Amino acid sequence: MSRIFNIALLPGDGIGPEIVAEAVRVLDAVATRFGHKFHYTNGLVGAAAIDATGDPYPAQTDEICKAADAVLFGAIGDPRFDNDPTAKVRPEQGLLRMRKSLGLFANLRPVQLFDSLVDRSPLKAEIVRGVDFLCVRELTGGIYFGERGRHGTPGEGDETAFDTCTYSRSEVERIVRLGFEQATKRRRHLTVVDKANVLETSRLWRETAREIAKEFPDVTAEFMFVDNAAMQIVTHPGAFDVVVTENMFGDILTDEASVISGSLGMLPSASLGTQHALFEPIHGSYPQAAGRGIANPMATILSAAMMLEHLELTTEGSVVREAVARTLAAGVMTEDLTPKGEKSYSTSEVGKHICDEIYH
Repeated sequence: MSRIFNIALLPGDGIGPEIVAEAVRVLDAVATRFGHKFHYTNGLVGAAAIDATGDPYPAQTDEICKAADAVLFGAIGDPRFDNDPTAKVRPEQGLLRMRKSLGLFANLRPVQLFDSLVDRSPLKAEIVRGVDFLCVRELTGGIYFGERGRHGTPGEGDETAFDTCTYSRSEVERIVRLGFEQATKRRRHLTVVDKANVLETSRLWRETAREIAKEFPDVTAEFMFVDNAAMQIVTHPGAFDVVVTENMFGDILTDEASVISGSLGMLPSASLGTQHALFEPIHGSYPQAAGRGIANPMATILSAAMMLEHLELTTEGSVVREAVARTLAAGVMTEDLTPKGEKSYSTSEVGKHICDEIYH
């Protein structure tokens, strides 16, 4: 049965417009094959929005996102702001405000290695083969959203800075419960990552998780300190099924886990709330590659596959994943995945090949 969906497109900065364009091509291929219709509305965010409006997340963009069935997002970031410590408005502020406004409290990042990329991973094949786990990261609380500031005399020895990590029990409950729910759909094993031997917020996380575990007796729950988790991800990644953790720990651990796939350009993500959902690659804006046609669009295309599944188009999402797998198996890859001396393909060539696989 054909269906109509309204999709908000937020290409953002750097390579964002290029990779989102390829994801749109793939969605259009899906629409053609299955008889659906996707209506797209573009919104400004990040440095592009600052340049146009002075605001990294304009009210109009917020309205576009809230009116959509789902949001497909590219990347945020610009070195002009990274290298200016005096900048009061930064692109990343738009991302944090967007998450808060849309209520996107949970970030889901699958870590899965395609068979044809086993030799691209920096880890040994016997360690990474068959790796398939899901990171569930809390997204709207913790140190990134806590009180911050400075005291003392600027530039003098008495100057201090502080960032406060704060979590409420209700914030922890909703993300941990989501972690357990995801585990019931997989291999029924949940790892709660914290630093409960040092941090009071982590002790709240652990206490809350132990209580919620009683609601899911068929899920095995284990607790792991974040430093140990960082080591286990690179030594025994196959031992994980679902990992749930707080905002900053999740940010760091998922970037670490991304190297398993052989490239940051391979990992998608979904950011979910009670009413809205946003889908994006986990990599940044990669400004050095912008406009050169070398950016890997696969993470964004796989994010679009997650979006399709969220919209209850499960078969369509699987078709996209299979098309990506066949494209990789055919050796059609951008330079980040191509061994030295072998032919690499442009962003648009990879996107076209995936579309061709969908049609066939």
